[in-house]
Amino acid sequence: MSQQTASPAVSTEEWLAWRAFNSMRRQLDLEIERRLQRDAGISAADYSVLIFLLDSPDRQLRANELGAALSWEKSRLSHQVSRMEKRGLVERRECDSDARGTWIALTTAGSTAVLGAMRDHAETLRKHFFDALTADEIEVLHRASMKIMDSMGPGLCEALDN
Repeated sequence: MSQQTASPAVSTEEWLAWRAFNSMRRQLDLEIERRLQRDAGISAADYSVLIFLLDSPDRQLRANELGAALSWEKSRLSHQVSRMEKRGLVERRECDSDARGTWIALTTAGSTAVLGAMRDHAETLRKHFFDALTADEIEVLHRASMKIMDSMGPGLCEALDN
């Protein structure tokens, strides 16, 4: 690979930090995906949907709320939910108060899948993320992540508190 130089807006050190961070994030995402597929038989996208539903009142969310929570486009959510519906992990329910609205609800099979995946997911995070960092580094990473999200727009940090 050829050595790339940073643009005038980004120093060489910043460029190297960005490349290292981005590479680490991709590799961690791949490892999480592999482990979820191998150990729980679900994808990372499945897990994301299921965990939001598990944490929601009545284990269901309006489709638009779920899409917003995941920062997914409407079509991506629709395709993902359709795949998960076919496997019995979630179900769509009509909204009684709004004929245009749809609930996405966690099924018993979906609940079983996500609960089974949670321990393995936590072990993967522990092994490949938290154990590699000190408590101080975790705190710095948390603060930096919140600052970066805050710079991209209001509400991103608040969504993590829910």
